[in-house]
Amino acid sequence: MTKIAYLKCPTGIAGDMCLSALVDAGVPWDYLTNSLASLGISDEYELLLEQVYRNSQLATKVLVNLHHEETSHHHHASARHLPEITQIIRGADIPVRAKDWSLQVFQQLAIAEGAVHGVSPDKVHFHEVGATDAIIDIVGTCLGLDWLGIAELYCSALPTGGGTVKAAHGRLSVPVPAVLELWKLRQVPVYSNGIEKELVTPTGAAIATTLAQGFGSPPQMTIEKVGLGAGSQDLTIPNILQLWIGNTTAQSSLKQETITVLETQIDDLNPQAVAYTLERLLQAGALDVFTQGITMKKSRSGILLTVICLPNLTDTCKEIIFRETTTLGIRERIQPRSILNRQIHTVKTQYGAVRVKVANWDESTDFPAINIQPEYEDCAKLAREHDIPWRTIQQAAISQIGNRFD
Repeated sequence: MTKIAYLKCPTGIAGDMCLSALVDAGVPWDYLTNSLASLGISDEYELLLEQVYRNSQLATKVLVNLHHEETSHHHHASARHLPEITQIIRGADIPVRAKDWSLQVFQQLAIAEGAVHGVSPDKVHFHEVGATDAIIDIVGTCLGLDWLGIAELYCSALPTGGGTVKAAHGRLSVPVPAVLELWKLRQVPVYSNGIEKELVTPTGAAIATTLAQGFGSPPQMTIEKVGLGAGSQDLTIPNILQLWIGNTTAQSSLKQETITVLETQIDDLNPQAVAYTLERLLQAGALDVFTQGITMKKSRSGILLTVICLPNLTDTCKEIIFRETTTLGIRERIQPRSILNRQIHTVKTQYGAVRVKVANWDESTDFPAINIQPEYEDCAKLAREHDIPWRTIQQAAISQIGNRFD
């Protein structure tokens, strides 16, 4: 089994929230503080630990209190460039994996900031994200993941937030440009939870987009521990980052893909037009199309049209539905779908060749199979040619499968 973790981010993600969740999940405080001290910047900050409530839920909060003495050293530390940060991390006495992860996170952040400001990553003037607290948050997070033995990290879709935030370059719209660039680099799924605040910080986005292997629904796992990291703001829902820690389940080899489900109700369309619409949708590449009889408002009879397609065909399928039906609106949702590995074999019957779909857990397994089905069209073609029942062809194909593979 593989030790994995999942970041559940209903109110976003920030560096301090990641660090707090890891401490809450069991990373020893002494180990964390001693390891961070080896960075050689201990005179710039004080690390505090407390338990706080967010909407009546108890969570851990790690605070990085900066020393604000007006010294030239602190002024320099608050706006580092990537080469200096790299030197600090490389010189620290921390595990190799934590060191490598920390360097990767800052490199990812520098690439995003550089793209926003039109400069090379090494020339990025980090301002807030190069400040002491960002170094502590990022390196501390990597130390915690390493100490817990996390082999794979996954993350939920992220909320966009809204409004504006004050930054080194003035007041910026939320999400700030660096966060948008990081989302674009990793094609992160995002959504609005209706909270008009800065919910994802550049530091949090850099950690997630660098270290997470995927975004979306939780992976198949057995949860053994949950760490709760509190955010700084009080929001309408608990401002808590959840860190789920556990192991992969026995059937984690199942393939998963992301699909779009489109639905609409129709009560004023000729059934022939419905049939034509289904045909056009399948021709366009929809994975499945079906209708259900329903009773709509005012007790009118209607149908529920459902289309399942891959995300890249969503707009095409919606255009067909709007063009061919009388609907004025289409509901849309993104869902994960677990699928068996499928292979096509051909068997020879006394009536002719029939293709057979063989489904199994993964590509490495051939037989015994989980599901075996002769192709309908092949059976129908032979049934018409020989003028015999379709079931006769299907049964002949199934019997040949047993003869060939038993």
